[in-house]
Amino acid sequence: MFTAIQTGDAPGAPGESALRHISAGEGQPVWFTNNLMVVKATAQSTAGACGLIEALSPAGPGPPLHVHHREDEAFWILEGHLTVRCGERIFAAGPGSYTFLPRDIPHTFAVEGELPARILSLCSPGGLEQYFVAAGRPAESDGLPPAAPVDVALLARVGRDFGVEILGPPMSPTGEPAPSAGLARSRAKRETHR
Repeated sequence: MFTAIQTGDAPGAPGESALRHISAGEGQPVWFTNNLMVVKATAQSTAGACGLIEALSPAGPGPPLHVHHREDEAFWILEGHLTVRCGERIFAAGPGSYTFLPRDIPHTFAVEGELPARILSLCSPGGLEQYFVAAGRPAESDGLPPAAPVDVALLARVGRDFGVEILGPPMSPTGEPAPSAGLARSRAKRETHR
């Protein structure tokens, strides 16, 4: 299980951000939709510079098509394979890949294959990391949450406070929009094949 952020902070010189050290297995774990999101850095801890999240995303459709109006987002893929859509471009991203998703451009992704993906997500400036906390719930384990339908209305409602706009359905692993019946059916189908 992840532990709460430890006191590795040391005050910086006047006008400097404080040193922040988060070890492996530390951070604020949150179950956001069907993902485990571990908040490693926040706008508050980086003097507004960025937010950093380590995400574990299950195989299958990712988030609904959405746009951030306040932050740019970057992904560093640690494990797994994604199909990413940014604007009208669709491309593959595997381990070691870096993807920059500019603010105000709609984007989404799907996790390909049978295994989850592990992703570092850096948002600049910071603040978006609190969206995942506000729309999620404290993680009950260090694994993925039980598969459940994504509450798109909740994502949209909470998103308004964070400059996030939900625009459409999630992307399926083939790069096409997921069925309108939502994520529950596709996740349940995958669970029966494991």
